[in-house]
Amino acid sequence: MSEIAEKPALPKGHPVNIYSEEKSLIQRLGKELLETDPETENQKFYNIFNQLQQIERRFERKENQLFPVLEQKGWTGPSKNMWSFHDTIREQFRLLRKKIEDRKFSEVNLDAQYLVSSIFRLLLTEDSVLFPNSLELLSEEDWKKVRKGEEEIGWMLKDEPAAYPETREEEYIHPSQDHSKRELSFDTTNASHYDEGYMTVEQVNLLLSTMPLDLTYVDENDKVIFYNRGEERVFPRSAGIIGREVKFCHPPKSVGTVLKILEEFRKGTKNEASFWINFKGRLIYIRYFAVRDKQKNYRGVIEMSQDITEIKKIEGEQRLLDWN
Repeated sequence: MSEIAEKPALPKGHPVNIYSEEKSLIQRLGKELLETDPETENQKFYNIFNQLQQIERRFERKENQLFPVLEQKGWTGPSKNMWSFHDTIREQFRLLRKKIEDRKFSEVNLDAQYLVSSIFRLLLTEDSVLFPNSLELLSEEDWKKVRKGEEEIGWMLKDEPAAYPETREEEYIHPSQDHSKRELSFDTTNASHYDEGYMTVEQVNLLLSTMPLDLTYVDENDKVIFYNRGEERVFPRSAGIIGREVKFCHPPKSVGTVLKILEEFRKGTKNEASFWINFKGRLIYIRYFAVRDKQKNYRGVIEMSQDITEIKKIEGEQRLLDWN
């Protein structure tokens, strides 16, 4: 297979250089897999197979780090086409593992050849198309961001690759703590900045009205200041409740409970209260959450109601789309 032309000029820790190092490992494992008899050397074959399936980390790095940056540069081909190829290989791995476990050795030999052939074709496409074009499109800063994100996913290599850039003054930052300001690929002219991200008033209303929940916000003065307008509400609401004291928005028999919740939330002794009731033949889950600011000051209550009738019926798993 052809080598990446730009490889000699790239630092050891550069993402493309790491992909090249992994490629050598993948080629060796693929060759060893085909040279190992799955029946007489079953454990050895299975071990090599498991090592080769670590290619999943390579796929995840491309899909979650490289492809998004390429999309920002206007090249969406890898996301549309190569990702599909990844999924095909994933399925080949799944089917081959099943046949290994079922000891269908004659089929294992043939499927292993198909698998290795698919992987090698993918490596060729990476070297001839993906990486050369990526090196042309991405800036040094782009590659730094790609590499930083890759550290959360990991590599196929036994040892962690060299740092990139080679000398890094700052320590690795977990994505949950990463507050770096990035160039945005969407217009924020009429948007407001929230905890993370930007949305316009229209987008906020669309989000809140689409959520399959009834949400009501009561402020620290016990006044109703907001509720969302979903298409199918659990309990009726009207604009007349905005500005009204919450104790007047509940039936007399439940007011005492509501006031007790507000009292405990305000004192800081409780942060959540939950109830579930049968209402018009449906099971309704009602939850109250104390709202506090960064200084832990009480800022009100969120009341959330949800019809969980169908959710309660869920069993097992459903991983595939069942629209047909």
